Amino acid sequence: MHNRNKKGSFSDSFMSQTDATITELIKSGDLKAFEAFFRSLYQPLCYFALKYVSSHEIAEEIVQDLFYTLWEKHEEISINTSLKSYMYAATHNRCIKYLDHRRIEMKYEKYVRENTGTYAEQLTDVNNLKEIQQIIDKTLSSLPEKCSRIFRMNRFEGLRYNDIAQKLSISVKTVEANMGKALKLLRKNLKAYVEIA
Repeated sequence: MHNRNKKGSFSDSFMSQTDATITELIKSGDLKAFEAFFRSLYQPLCYFALKYVSSHEIAEEIVQDLFYTLWEKHEEISINTSLKSYMYAATHNRCIKYLDHRRIEMKYEKYVRENTGTYAEQLTDVNNLKEIQQIIDKTLSSLPEKCSRIFRMNRFEGLRYNDIAQKLSISVKTVEANMGKALKLLRKNLKAYVEIA
């Protein structure tokens, strides 16, 4: 009973503090202050994230990861707005990042389905699709940045070689060479699954 009252009194006094004070407490590594801050905003932020991602599980993962990162880097905190506004803005940004990543994954899936040869029927298997998406992602990440970007612009954004050349201020031949390099590596890494057109 004594401990419960002690926690309650700390929570009450914590909630009456200014943003600047709370920020300084967390920055100094005050675990009790961080826990109280977590309890005060966790559910509201989850509901806020849910408006974007439409999944309770994903919303919770996003908010949990945000708090984890905040505590992991508490010594580096530098917030010019209110702490509450900062957390809502950070949650919003993470939701948008998640949605962007999901859109890329869906494009991978579409790309794989549209560019399969004799293995097309096998690719309806979700595990196969996920594995292939991971291989494509890993392959593109291993390429030079420009080469990977050119491939994404062509295959995922639907841009023609001329359009890519203009956007990146390079020649069409450079675009062709980089596409050739990307396709060659993808064919090699995806040989067991698909034939890239």
